Amino acid sequence: MFVTLHAWRVPGCAVPRALVRMAVDRRRLRAIPGVRFAKLLGTGTGDGFGPTDADPTRYAALLVWDDHAAAGGFDGSPVARAWQRIATGHVRIDLRPLASRGRWSGVAPFGEPRGTAEGTVLALTRARLRPRKAVTFWRAVPPVAAAVADTPGVLARFGIGEAPIGWQGTVSVWRNTADLVEFAYRHPEHRAALLRTPAEGWYAEDLFARFAVLEVIGDRRVVGWGDGGERGRA
Repeated sequence: MFVTLHAWRVPGCAVPRALVRMAVDRRRLRAIPGVRFAKLLGTGTGDGFGPTDADPTRYAALLVWDDHAAAGGFDGSPVARAWQRIATGHVRIDLRPLASRGRWSGVAPFGEPRGTAEGTVLALTRARLRPRKAVTFWRAVPPVAAAVADTPGVLARFGIGEAPIGWQGTVSVWRNTADLVEFAYRHPEHRAALLRTPAEGWYAEDLFARFAVLEVIGDRRVVGWGDGGERGRA
């Protein structure tokens, strides 16, 4: 299994066209040969999950492929070409699943991988909130988001969303697995949120996955990572 995460930055004047692409490209994305699972996503700051935290100038796509060869055809697809026409920046992050727990739209898109990685890792969380629990969840987010921002091991982070409210998640890139685990299970703010989750019953569906970052192609600054660069190993 091979996974790619794409992100595009568009200028303000192209936001209306990007919103049209969000409406029409979801099915086209899933129809690309070799795609097993696909999500077209809006993005946000990562500091919260309300509409005010959305970033209307950045969009993302997460794709699970049959193999690396199938993923190589994405840039020539109608979906990719449409986004390239309106984007001022694009980055592709190639990923290998290491661990995954939970479901997304009723399926386990990354299977049940078990692996380790020596270098850079990416963590993805997503959840569909129970409407009656949304307010308490949103109140719990800012301390955790602030803690992530102040953690030395995090290289980049941003929010993702399938809908303006209630269908959100996060992407974070970490220097290594040890830094990610240290934050996830030992940082007091995040640990407190983990302990609250079963009692609060915030989620109707949720997923957490961890990936080895294999390669980064394009402008890393689109996702707030480093100084840019066209191509490189993580």
